[in-house]
Amino acid sequence: MTLLLLAALLPPLFLMIKIYKLDKVEKEPGGLIVKLLIFGVLTTIPAAFLESILISLAGGIISPKTTLFILVENFFCVGLVEEGVKYFALKKGSWNHPAFNYTFDGIVYAVAVSIGFAAAENVLYVMEYGLATAGVRAVTSIPGHCIFAIYMGISFSLAKYCEVHGNLPLRKKHLRNAIRIPMLLHGFYDFCASMKEPIWAIIFLVFIVALDVAAYKKVNEMERQDRPL
Repeated sequence: MTLLLLAALLPPLFLMIKIYKLDKVEKEPGGLIVKLLIFGVLTTIPAAFLESILISLAGGIISPKTTLFILVENFFCVGLVEEGVKYFALKKGSWNHPAFNYTFDGIVYAVAVSIGFAAAENVLYVMEYGLATAGVRAVTSIPGHCIFAIYMGISFSLAKYCEVHGNLPLRKKHLRNAIRIPMLLHGFYDFCASMKEPIWAIIFLVFIVALDVAAYKKVNEMERQDRPL
């Protein structure tokens, strides 16, 4: 039991620490990070409930054996729901916090929520399917959740910057992107993983590598350009 828990929790916590350490200008309060991690854990409950309802509704309209159903399931029933509840927790937990005063902060906060979500989800998967699942998820879904959060955090910080400087129309655009971009990335990730044809396994691998490289470059660029809001 202890080994399974460690296998499930160490990969997401490792990524959280890596992102936290990148925030070199001004470290975020530990209490806020813990709160956002807990929020992330709690979001798995409404996410599971909403996903179950939406997948059932979609299955009543579209044949589950079709590509259309797989698209709807992964982009809307899963991608939109999971990124939506994470965004809700992120905004409620950090938008008006006085520590949110640098452009990199939004990335740290978004990753904290997403890592909480990923850790809770990972515990359930590893407890059910064992250590082999922990190894696979450590290099696929856990980094995936972190990367989706990086893109959410970038748009979230840009929205906050626009609000501070009075650009409300652009603020709204960036807040929409804080959900839309992670949802599209998450949906495509799950869609590729759900397809059975061998070509989709290749597309999935290329997508993961490209996403990892792009996110690595982007998060380091944001760290170098970190500035007060």
